[in-house]
Formats: sequence, structure tokens, C-alpha cells
Amino acid sequence: MSRIGKLPVSIPAGVKVSVVGQTVNVEGPKGKLGKTFSPVVAIKVDGAALTVTPVEQTRFAGAMHGTARAIISNMVKGVTQGYSKKLEIEGVGFKAILKGNVLDLALGYSHPVLYPIPAGITVNIQDGTKVEITGADKEIVGKVAAEVKAYYPVEPYKGKGVRLVGQYVRRKEGKKTA
Repeated sequence: MSRIGKLPVSIPAGVKVSVVGQTVNVEGPKGKLGKTFSPVVAIKVDGAALTVTPVEQTRFAGAMHGTARAIISNMVKGVTQGYSKKLEIEGVGFKAILKGNVLDLALGYSHPVLYPIPAGITVNIQDGTKVEITGADKEIVGKVAAEVKAYYPVEPYKGKGVRLVGQYVRRKEGKKTA
């Protein structure tokens, strides 16, 4: 039995949680989220708490027990506080510009990199090199940050590229001449 799964998810004031079959819908001040879970877990709302219990005693049911509870907890936190990832772009001439619903990245290529921003995600740019990605869904915020980072991963020689704020990049020594 999962130690995380045993804990009830507390539902703060101002958040509505509804369970229809295996689908959990959470609505709060930052938006609405919905997710359907496997039928090996039972999800119940008891007043201001939500509990997840495994239906059967299989390895998969035990794994989904803790996973479902953690995802629901992240959904509740997302609609109340939201999630954020901060990226920084480093390199000469590297910058980001927001054009409507498209993130335009100049990353040293011969062409601009255009990234369409998905619904439910907001992007703020400061100084052209600091990008903040915010939204209610933790999965989508992380996915957007990973996809933007993948356009130009940090290279180890000069440290150019897109990185998370605070990410450590191990630098290598350049080529030596005799």
C-alpha cells in the first residue's frame, strides 16, 4: 500500500472538486483541470477531503494508488497557486520575443524558432533573455519548458543555450594547442 496514496487530499475553500466515474474535475481561481484515472483506483470526495483507494490488490493498482493521489494533489495546487518554470537564454544575440500566441526565439540559427504557446499557458519575457512559463497544469508547464529548452540545450564549452534558472552546467576545457 502506498504511503503517499493513504494521505487524503485536502480541498481548500474556493475549489470545487467533482468525481464522475473515474474522471476528476477540479475548478479554482486559476482555471479548470480534468483527468481520467484507471479503474483500479476508487476516488471519493468526503467533505473537504478527497481519498484514493485501490480497488484490487495488484502491483499495478498499488502503483496507480499513489500516482493518482499525487496527480490530484497537483491539480488542486495548480488551480489555487499555479505552477511556474523560469528559463534563461545565454549567448550573444540569443533572445526571446512574444508575438501574440507564439514565442519567437533567436538562438543563433539562420532562421527564427517559432513555438506556439498551448492554451492555458502564459509566457512572460524580461530583458529578452528571461522567460517565465506559468499555468495551472504542472504537466503542461513542464512540457513547454522542456520543449523550449530542447531547441538549444546548453553546450558545455561556452555555456550557450537555454537553461532552467539555477541549473548547473558542467563546463569542459576547450581544445589545447601544443
